[in-house]
Amino acid sequence: MSRISVVSPEHAVSTRPASVWATIGIAISAVVLVVLPFVVPDYLVFQGTLLLVYAIALLGLNILVGYNGQLSLGHSAFYAIGAYCTAIAMDRFGVPYWLTVPLAAGVCFVFGFLMGFPALRLGSIYLALATFALALATPQLLKYKKLEAWTGGTQGIILNKPDSPISFSIAGVPLNEDRWMYLLTLAVAGLLFWLAANLLRGRIGRALIAIRDHPIAAAAMGINLPIVKSTTFGVSAAYTGIAGALSAMAIGFVSPDSYPGMLSITMLVGVVVGGLASIPGAFLGAIFILIVPDFAEQISKSAPSAIYGLLLIGVMLVMPSGIAGAIRNLWRSRLRSKSE
Repeated sequence: MSRISVVSPEHAVSTRPASVWATIGIAISAVVLVVLPFVVPDYLVFQGTLLLVYAIALLGLNILVGYNGQLSLGHSAFYAIGAYCTAIAMDRFGVPYWLTVPLAAGVCFVFGFLMGFPALRLGSIYLALATFALALATPQLLKYKKLEAWTGGTQGIILNKPDSPISFSIAGVPLNEDRWMYLLTLAVAGLLFWLAANLLRGRIGRALIAIRDHPIAAAAMGINLPIVKSTTFGVSAAYTGIAGALSAMAIGFVSPDSYPGMLSITMLVGVVVGGLASIPGAFLGAIFILIVPDFAEQISKSAPSAIYGLLLIGVMLVMPSGIAGAIRNLWRSRLRSKSE
């Protein structure tokens, strides 16, 4: 005989969908983030823009590595391609800055999609080496003499920062170039994070995880592995290309030496520290790779890399599932203790 469980009104209230509170929290955070550049110094506004740029790049890499299980060490190449697409379009052809962002996304998607097909035949370690070779080769290709007319060679390209299309101020603080660039990056980041959340938490996200965990079973269920994996590579590259485009506008300068192969390692560190297969983890990882190196240099100017390495080891020992994973585990243990 089946039993019917009755939920008390008090329990019904306590189990109210968390989405309501999440929406309220997101709305409050959005207001704070919009007002923030008008109450902090310009240097911190610029740092905030870079933080958002890194968060977009890490989200793109996390889609590939965390959700789909494809290990890439070549995303600095897509970051550079996106930056140079913006720089060349703005400097050589006079394309409006806002139009260069989708242009960089499209070009990087094509490159990533084409890179995804040979990646199908490579295992995780071999794929990492192949993509790392791409990261090492890209700066040298940008210095190639026959491309200097486009890339500027070793001298790079200097850009004018975008001007605000409107003029207003908050508490007497005007909307200058740095604040406008921050707000533009914030809007793009919000859109990209919203798109990723809707895609990854639905059927597409489940398909990516199925391919990552059980590729044979996923293929047996009718998932087209070559198309899905290549498209995922393309989307990941597009996200990183958008980040590169925004960084070129924010900094106002691109050069081949700005995109070394080590940048790919730094991105992967941010993804792992923030939390694999975690959308908020991209933002947490961006905070780590932006702030911790400066903090390590303040501790020891003679050996900042050693301090950074020790801090990284400490974080991984304390939080092996990343910062987002540690927060999630603490929240679950708190809910479990309340239920008991």
